[in-house]
Amino acid sequence: MRAVVVRSLGGPGKIEVIETPTPVPDPHEVLVRVVAAPLHPADFQSTSGMYVQFGAAAEADQYGVGIDVAGIVEAVGADVSTVAVGQPVIGLQERLDQRTACQAEYVVLEEWAVAPAPKDVPWSEAAGLPLNGVTAWQALDALAVPPTGWVLITGAAGAVGRLAVQLATLRGRRVLAQARESDENALRELGAVEFVSREESLGPAVRALVPGGVDGVLDAATMGVAAMDAVAHGGSYVSLLNSAPQQRRGITSINWAYRTDRAQLGLVSALSASGALSVAVAETIPLDDARSAHERNAAGGARRGLLVLTP
Repeated sequence: MRAVVVRSLGGPGKIEVIETPTPVPDPHEVLVRVVAAPLHPADFQSTSGMYVQFGAAAEADQYGVGIDVAGIVEAVGADVSTVAVGQPVIGLQERLDQRTACQAEYVVLEEWAVAPAPKDVPWSEAAGLPLNGVTAWQALDALAVPPTGWVLITGAAGAVGRLAVQLATLRGRRVLAQARESDENALRELGAVEFVSREESLGPAVRALVPGGVDGVLDAATMGVAAMDAVAHGGSYVSLLNSAPQQRRGITSINWAYRTDRAQLGLVSALSASGALSVAVAETIPLDDARSAHERNAAGGARRGLLVLTP
């Protein structure tokens, strides 16, 4: 099979697409034929060596690239009982030291790391649900904002932020979204009650709309102290990139990293199938063009939606 790997850490320029044997599932694993696999900012951290540097992955001579996937079950291990061959699934990879991963023609995942794919949802959109959906779900849980409370979501037009806006709204929280001015209408359509532009000074802009400050902030844009300054005394702050400021004014400050949760995978899939949750995809790209796709992804810019690889 073909697989996206790095054999020399140093960023997206080190990415290769290689031929390698198709993996064989262990007793508790499933083999998934990949239909779509999205790119994430975390891929840059992986290919640049940050995970090795911080001890999240062991040193090795090859690392697979890719965290989540949508595809079809090709084979199951001897002890698998809840997943069937031929079943469309979405899945999430938690280990960061595999020789091949989700950006490949095939990937092996633990049985507990897959859930049914959303019916009648394009593969590319379904593939964008696992990492971003579970991260948004768990981050909102960690915030513990009370019903009808205010949630500030920075970077609200990004992959995690966009899903967080929708999930927080579905939970009955009032969302104040922060993003580029050009994103305002789209975010209001997704449920945001109020909006501030990233060009504004965040704390004063938020307090002009919500006197006293919001109950919690999901800081997907990694704004740190500026985002915490928008939180009311005794509120909560969650960062997704180990950048949470020290606690102040009684605010609970949390660095959050996702954990694979099959039940939550199933819930975000069901919400997507019902039309209550949507993923923005900018472009699908052939697997063989993975290096250039990752270079574009690392460069960032004003692109709206995920880049998704298709074998």
